[in-house]
Amino acid sequence: MDARERLVVSAQELLHERGYVGTSPRAVQERAGAGQGSMYHHFTGKADLARTALRRTADTERAGAEALLSGPGTALERLTAYLLRPRDVLRGCPVGRHALDPDVVADPGLRAPLEETFDWLQRRLAEVVAEGQRAGELRAGVDPAAVAAALVATVQGGYVLARSAGHPEPFAQATGGALALLTALAR
Repeated sequence: MDARERLVVSAQELLHERGYVGTSPRAVQERAGAGQGSMYHHFTGKADLARTALRRTADTERAGAEALLSGPGTALERLTAYLLRPRDVLRGCPVGRHALDPDVVADPGLRAPLEETFDWLQRRLAEVVAEGQRAGELRAGVDPAAVAAALVATVQGGYVLARSAGHPEPFAQATGGALALLTALAR
């Protein structure tokens, strides 16, 4: 891995662990085994590196979700696979966690990967729900966009509840409830 890549990966890890304010350029450089000159050769500063790292994290999360949502099976099976995908819930969502960071949401460049990811995820989930409706496996008459928004909110809220409780059970309860609601929509 070259120095630029090590810096980006280190920034991804530290941003997830500590947030934007808690991630110093020095900490990123130390974890990456790269010097200050190397960092400023590749990035204009902390915000530039953080934008790159957040975008990479968002792209990775979207690719993982897309693999499940476009995979084999019925719409309900694919939605279930998305809800039950393995997650380290006590660390929080690699993307959503940054929505609670005031410095990230105040900076349009830092916020953009979050916004784009959640917009994409809601659209993609709505598409799968609509596919299920067209195939006759999910009831018509329910707004796919509303179902998608509820699924995203459930997952993100599940992370918050689990982190607050210090154990993953609230996340499992939240996703289990969402699965029960999806199953109720099945024909």
